[in-house]
Amino acid sequence: MNLLVTGSSGLIGTALTSFLEREGEAHRVRRLLRKPSSDKDVASWDPNNGSFGTSTFDGIDAVIHLAGENIAEGRWTTAKMNRILESRVNGTQRLCEKISKLENPPKVLVSASAIGFYGDRDDNVLTESNGPGSGFLPETCKAWEDATAIAHKRGVRVVHLRIGIVLTAAGGALSKMLLPFKLGVGGVLGSGNQYMSWIALDDLLGVILHVLNNDSISGPVNAVAPQATTNRSFTKTLGKILRRPTLLPAPALALRIVLGKMADELLLSSTRVDPSVLRMSEFKFLYPDLENALRHVLEQH
Repeated sequence: MNLLVTGSSGLIGTALTSFLEREGEAHRVRRLLRKPSSDKDVASWDPNNGSFGTSTFDGIDAVIHLAGENIAEGRWTTAKMNRILESRVNGTQRLCEKISKLENPPKVLVSASAIGFYGDRDDNVLTESNGPGSGFLPETCKAWEDATAIAHKRGVRVVHLRIGIVLTAAGGALSKMLLPFKLGVGGVLGSGNQYMSWIALDDLLGVILHVLNNDSISGPVNAVAPQATTNRSFTKTLGKILRRPTLLPAPALALRIVLGKMADELLLSSTRVDPSVLRMSEFKFLYPDLENALRHVLEQH
């Protein structure tokens, strides 16, 4: 396929473009960046006003849309929350408006979303058929997904990847946990009973390729491993692999004082998600087990 990728400089996008390029001649990747470039494999756009380079979509079979403000960087001020919402919804809407006007639109759009769609749901097992929860993240994710409606109406197969916590030492949530754990001051967050739905980065890349190649898959897809775990279990497993104690908990009140609204919606909420669509489409996970996944990404074999 000829693929157009937004957000290619982010954590997932960087790994994805390298992964696809390693596939050899099977896929050609064109990165969609804000800054113009003379590189023939780079196209430019302005997600704020919806302007695109003249040949951006020439020959493109599929679009993988990963762009958006990092939700885990910085305290959630009103300005930060506005940037999170606008970067996802406005950028997606501008992209899909352009796609809808093309004479030959791409056959498929794989658009990132997140398990934040479901919100705090205790220990309820959640599949793609469950509706959104309540709060900032569910409202953002729903608006993010709804922004693709015009592309779907144009006849493009749209897949919403509801991505869980991505395990990689290169960045994201796990990289932030490593220092305190290595120093022996890692511990459970809040009660530790909240569920964490995760996926190894290598499996996420495999999921993206899987949904690109499977014409029967459309709509929401939970991009998570089949075994969600509690924060307490995750903490013990990570401590075991790093051979460090996990005795110092981070009380919910302290997290709320330091991080504000982010604490409740990112760290203390419980989201137990099942990859129902991936199960039914017979996707094979390389790392379905948490301990093996952590040992792989941390190179602790």
